[in-house]
Amino acid sequence: VQLQASGGGLVEPGGSLRLSCTASGSIFSIDVMGWYRQAPGKQRELVAVIASASSSNYLDSVKGRFTISRDNAKNTVYLQMNSLKPEDTAVYYCMSRVRKSLLGRPDDYWGQGTQVTVSS
Repeated sequence: VQLQASGGGLVEPGGSLRLSCTASGSIFSIDVMGWYRQAPGKQRELVAVIASASSSNYLDSVKGRFTISRDNAKNTVYLQMNSLKPEDTAVYYCMSRVRKSLLGRPDDYWGQGTQVTVSS
């Protein structure tokens, strides 16, 4: 299973970016898809997750600004980031909890990371 993320970049404070991440390979189903981030000198933190039934959870500091969504037909998760702040600067990683068969144990797979920089 491979995850390919895209959409990072440099944006001014108050701007927007949309991240995308597509999972490919031996996939029966994906239980959970999510985005994490890691800023320099800090631990990786969960930004947002979305389950197969589309229930979602967010880091408190991004609630109301970020929206996670998924397209199950495309095995793709999106993160729409609005009203970006300098403290959102980090490498963003996507994650998918994948089952390779109906009764198979789910495993977590990670994308390569995409840099988001919020600066004027």
